[in-house]
Amino acid sequence: MGYTHRQLFQKFMAPTSDAPLALEITKAEGVYMYDAKGKSYLDLISGIAVSNVGHRNPAVVKAIKDQVDAYMHLMVYGEYIQSPQVQLAEALVKSTGTEHLNQVYFTNSGTEAVEGAMKLAKRYTGRTEFISCFNAYHGASQGALSIAGDENFKNAFRPLLPGISHIHHGCIANLTKITEKTAAVVIEIVAGEAGVKTAPKAYFQALRKRCDKTGTLLIVDEIQSGFGRTGTFWAFQPMNIVPDILLTAKGMGGGMPIGAFLANEEVMKTLSFEPVLGHITTFGGHPVSCAASLATLRYIMDEQLMAQIPAKSNQFKSLLQHPIIHEVRGIGFMLAVEMQDFKTVKAVIDECILNGLITDWFLFCDNSLRIAPPLTITEEEIKIACNILLQAMNKVYSLK
Repeated sequence: MGYTHRQLFQKFMAPTSDAPLALEITKAEGVYMYDAKGKSYLDLISGIAVSNVGHRNPAVVKAIKDQVDAYMHLMVYGEYIQSPQVQLAEALVKSTGTEHLNQVYFTNSGTEAVEGAMKLAKRYTGRTEFISCFNAYHGASQGALSIAGDENFKNAFRPLLPGISHIHHGCIANLTKITEKTAAVVIEIVAGEAGVKTAPKAYFQALRKRCDKTGTLLIVDEIQSGFGRTGTFWAFQPMNIVPDILLTAKGMGGGMPIGAFLANEEVMKTLSFEPVLGHITTFGGHPVSCAASLATLRYIMDEQLMAQIPAKSNQFKSLLQHPIIHEVRGIGFMLAVEMQDFKTVKAVIDECILNGLITDWFLFCDNSLRIAPPLTITEEEIKIACNILLQAMNKVYSLK
């Protein structure tokens, strides 16, 4: 007698927690996922800010199928001319609206983009110190983990990289920590795993000025916020700053694995000599993922998805009124619904899942519930989602 899929999951899949959701999804379309029994779940988190254009977006699926018919992996990154890579690189550079970020290095994920950017900053500046924010998350590999801003998350894996310090997101007074010894500051415009914390334009302009003064590279992590999620294609654009290095992944691939870091040609070329192949990847810029990403980018632009986001974001904020809610904060489709504590948030999440709605919490802000739906979600689907959320809150609130 063979194992069921659930038994295979429990027996052979390496765990990441002692209580996985363990939903067996057999199909996904648009903003919905469906389990083995045909039950539908409205996906309010997009696989953690990944499915920006919805699950199995037809334009993305077509691009994938067309590319598979042509070729898949040919050679390690940077050796062959591959049309999906070069077309996507051009489109990414144009999307930034600046000539400064004019070259792209493709990776497999956001974590790998962080790693590549850290190596690039060390190589270009000749410095080794990094500054990031308290409660920031930039990935799980050892370099990316080193700059994470939560000590409990890191303690089991020490020793990590030396020369790491932290500042408070949005605190101008902390910027004096950036000195001529600092290789780079790594920061999110919207601090995702900190619970969607934002800062004013004046802060980022002061940060940019301080980095310029000290010769420090400014690395902006838009792995969650990029590709239209905040209502502009990149969250840095309304701040009137330009990063030295820009990181992207997650929503970039339309559901396919891909990441990238962008920088100026003068900076980027330092990875190509002394030593040659100073940074290399076998599957980074995989042609199928690049084709999917280009289709994603074009779909966001062609369908003018970003123009709809401010009104739809406000719809969430106006509908989510409940005694259990302390605050609904965020920008665009990066929203956090703050409650009393994790116990309350978890109870609401569990009740939502029972009623066909997927949401979760934040790594470093577990008293808040995450809302990050596909950009394609309709006003009617937002009403449905908020209805389920409010019903779940009613039930949890009645048990207090």
